[in-house]
Amino acid sequence: MKNIQVIDGALNCVYDIFAATEQEFALIFPSGQDIAFIDDVYAAAPDAAALDKAFDSLWTRRLAKAQAMGIHGQLFYGLDEKKPFYPSRRDEEAQNPDGSRLR
Repeated sequence: MKNIQVIDGALNCVYDIFAATEQEFALIFPSGQDIAFIDDVYAAAPDAAALDKAFDSLWTRRLAKAQAMGIHGQLFYGLDEKKPFYPSRRDEEAQNPDGSRLR
């Protein structure tokens, strides 16, 4: 299982973590990515019904943060302004819009 932290723009967002199967994780984070934006995930999905089913299962496996053994991916909802900071969709490669590294 891989852990996904969900971050959205809601004022009351609590940044929950959910356990995903390897197959679910691969649907959300293709090609070694660990950053995803929900609109991009659905736009790239060859089968939206399979993705819906994966999310239905994922939402049943919330983890208490103290029990999570790492975060393997972050899924953003409604925060398109963050996209320029993650052009490669890999957290360790985060950068400013001018291309300078964030870390």
